[in-house]
Amino acid sequence: MYKRFFKRFFDFWIALFALICASPILIVVTIWLHFTNKGAGAFFFQERPGKDAKLFKVVKFKTMTDERNENGELLPDKDRLTKVGKLVRSTSIDELPQLFNVLKGDMALIGPRPLLVQYLPLYSKEQARRHEVRPGISGWAQCHGRNNISWAKKFELDVWYVDHVSLLTDLKVIWITVMKVLKRADISQEGQATMEPFNGHN
Repeated sequence: MYKRFFKRFFDFWIALFALICASPILIVVTIWLHFTNKGAGAFFFQERPGKDAKLFKVVKFKTMTDERNENGELLPDKDRLTKVGKLVRSTSIDELPQLFNVLKGDMALIGPRPLLVQYLPLYSKEQARRHEVRPGISGWAQCHGRNNISWAKKFELDVWYVDHVSLLTDLKVIWITVMKVLKRADISQEGQATMEPFNGHN
């Protein structure tokens, strides 16, 4: 009952309430990023696979510029990540705009993180089960290492969540997520601005 009805009900109203409460932060950060991203804009939109691998556009605060080298290629992430972007990312404020995705029904508050479309053909049959539920702003894997665990372990945790969706599990994820955000833990892998790309290895 919770998975089929109440989860979506709670997601909508909690997301709406959170957006109203966080609106001053959203406005300030939007203006701040607009000026520090060197014309790249304050928001980042990208297609991601959702429930049943249906594509939708996820929205996040943009924490990197669009600076390129002399060949027109984007500079490495660590060179484009601004000081403001680093702060926004380390406090997980960059995830707040995804509350709009939750309102639309593309995402849930808790669920496997929506990853890149290009990863879809790389999943094993078991790993692809992560798409049996709506992706989330935070998830079971986020609470158990986030970007500091292997892809194989991340997918294992995602599938565990799919098989154990419950109000209690979601409350645990929310609590652990809040604690990790306050401690700014597991933001990125050692030596990298973001997690290394998934290449299909187990």
